[in-house]
Amino acid sequence: MTCGEVDRSIISELGNRARGALSSAAGLDSLEEARVRFLGRKGAITEILRSVGNLPPKDRPVIGNLINELKAELQGLYQAKKLSIIEGIEEKEPYPGDPTLPGRSSWTGGIHVLHKVMSDIKEIFFGMGYSFADGPEVELDYYNFEALNFEPDHPSRDLQDTFYINKDIVLRTQTSPVQVRYMEKNEPPLRIMVPGRVYRNESPDPSHAAEFFQMEGLYVDTDVSMAELKSDVTFFIRTYFGPDAGVRFRPHYFPFTEPSVEVDMSCFGCKGSGCSICGKTGWLEIMGAGMVHPNVFRYAGYAVDQYTGFAFGMGIDRLAMLKYGIDDIRRFQANDIRFLRQFWADTGVGVKE
Repeated sequence: MTCGEVDRSIISELGNRARGALSSAAGLDSLEEARVRFLGRKGAITEILRSVGNLPPKDRPVIGNLINELKAELQGLYQAKKLSIIEGIEEKEPYPGDPTLPGRSSWTGGIHVLHKVMSDIKEIFFGMGYSFADGPEVELDYYNFEALNFEPDHPSRDLQDTFYINKDIVLRTQTSPVQVRYMEKNEPPLRIMVPGRVYRNESPDPSHAAEFFQMEGLYVDTDVSMAELKSDVTFFIRTYFGPDAGVRFRPHYFPFTEPSVEVDMSCFGCKGSGCSICGKTGWLEIMGAGMVHPNVFRYAGYAVDQYTGFAFGMGIDRLAMLKYGIDDIRRFQANDIRFLRQFWADTGVGVKE
């Protein structure tokens, strides 16, 4: 499907076909067939989402929102139709036991809150035209530091900050090494997200952990600008946290980007007036970002006079804490069922049978 084909009429026509197929399903098998055809990984909704990245930048948010709204509507229609079919089957074949006895309920488990947050973030960036890449968690020092323009004496190379397997191999401290690995094998234009587990030699406390999750973004093409970086990041924050979220960009330093910025969001607790959550500043740090440093392009084998790009990275654990008001990052690893159960209702699984 080309970018010219992704418009409101196409989305409307796809919605009508999907509604008809789901509504007319006579049984669970035909309903599942309709779900796979329209909502599956290779279904019609996924296919049209992949084409959003080819649209002009000004059209992507509008068309992406229309498709995501349609997807949510169809998922709700599917669930309602499934429940209706099951209830019809139960009426024809009633339970043979004593209906006056109290039911037996049990917890079936559910999706971990970090998995839910990561899936929600992926969905937003997928709608913006990003694809996904991954790489090894046990990484070469070359990709984790050198190819990302870290100086040999940079503090993060210290044993107190990084887990070393030996002098050449580390547990990756960020998902950024995948940037260089991906660029070595792929020519621009490229637009990827890199989710994954990372490791820091930290002493655990309420805001730090030795093991946590990050998600990295990378966009490379000709004439990529800081304005496009600000547009994509702002769209993500206001889609995930709400349209009223304030966003600001502050100058910063990272070895692998130049210029570099830190991105802040207005505090959800005080709405910018200042409170204990934000340290009386009214702002909360969300991510680091910047334009890809020319030296990183040189390590990847790209012509620095031909391509530009931007990168940004965020901590999934931190975003989950901000989204749900969680006060201690260690809760994610504690496997306390009382804590995890709070988030199951949002996922549609983990309810009592």
